[in-house]
Amino acid sequence: MNESIASATFPNLAEVSLPQPDPTLLGAVRAHPPRILLLYGSLRPQSFSRKLALEAERLLGHLGCETRVFDPHALPMLDGVGADHPEVQRLRAWSRWSEGQVWISPERHGTVTGVFKNQIDWLPLEDGSVRPTQGRALAVMQVSGGSQSFNTVNTLRVLGRWMRMLTIPNQSSVAKAWQEFDENGRMKPSAYYDRVVDVMEELVKFTLLTRDRADYLVDRYSERKGDQEAAALARAAGAVAAR
Repeated sequence: MNESIASATFPNLAEVSLPQPDPTLLGAVRAHPPRILLLYGSLRPQSFSRKLALEAERLLGHLGCETRVFDPHALPMLDGVGADHPEVQRLRAWSRWSEGQVWISPERHGTVTGVFKNQIDWLPLEDGSVRPTQGRALAVMQVSGGSQSFNTVNTLRVLGRWMRMLTIPNQSSVAKAWQEFDENGRMKPSAYYDRVVDVMEELVKFTLLTRDRADYLVDRYSERKGDQEAAALARAAGAVAAR
């Protein structure tokens, strides 16, 4: 989290109504702050998905989280370079680092942007024995240039499920995003802003609730069975080789 985020003020927030979530009420074990990665889906200089990501990051800092916002400008298109590209490695490392994520995309042609999808496409379901997204809490939000729509958040939920993430119930769709931010890039007071606060608060709670239990929650019968069968085959092959 950069210094400007750490020192952010909240002129549109009733701070007394937003205490930091109490980990003890959620059975949280680890003492370190929740680690949240934020992804956004536009390269425009006046990207409203980036503005929303930064507003969300400020709120997450206020709620006691450690945050990172990935900048997609230098990320190549999938398969245009090898996975050893520095930005690909950064994205994957930050995903492994995270315990929760926020995905924000503009709506374009009724779905997520190519900029956003490219980031998800670079994240493997498995990387050796590590799964960079599995079991992490996920919040989804979208910005629209026109009237309110939920096409993009619905698509993001499908992607989250495919990436084996735990998508929280709440979500945010900011309509006519061009009129919801001031000249300093801060979100104006509105029902949309209040919903963003709701979503970030819920994400932090779900992250605290699940992060120490994520491995157990996504431990699957079919995978345990496959591991046991593979181990049995390896033992059988070893016995044959030893004869």
